[in-house]
Amino acid sequence: MSFEQEWARQKQAAAAGPSPQMRLNQLAADPGGGGGYGVLATAPPEKKKAANTIENVLQPGTKKAADAADEPTQGAVKAFHGWETAVGLAKAHTHWDDQVKRLMGRLDSEKTALRGASNLFTGNDQLTGSSFQPVQSKVDGV
Repeated sequence: MSFEQEWARQKQAAAAGPSPQMRLNQLAADPGGGGGYGVLATAPPEKKKAANTIENVLQPGTKKAADAADEPTQGAVKAFHGWETAVGLAKAHTHWDDQVKRLMGRLDSEKTALRGASNLFTGNDQLTGSSFQPVQSKVDGV
């Protein structure tokens, strides 16, 4: 059978059958009716605890570890004065200090974001709760 013959047969079968319809592929419906998205859950006390851990444990520990490398590295740079090793150690130490500053900045950002999110969610919850006060008053008969 030639292509033309096969094509004519396919067109004839399509014309004789039901009209074509569009069908969209999709996931099965979520039984919870949530559209497939998770539930937003937040725990402000846990966010505050995490921010406090950053402030009281991670940042001081990072600073202490960074400072501990300063004296031995400076001593090694002096010991290798005049050698390329001293230049390499000084460069590596400068890079180390830069990375520590970046890490401390990142920790500050995360701490601020955690505290901000905690305050934001708490504030939103309080605002939402206060918006129900007129409704509650009517239910209570006030």
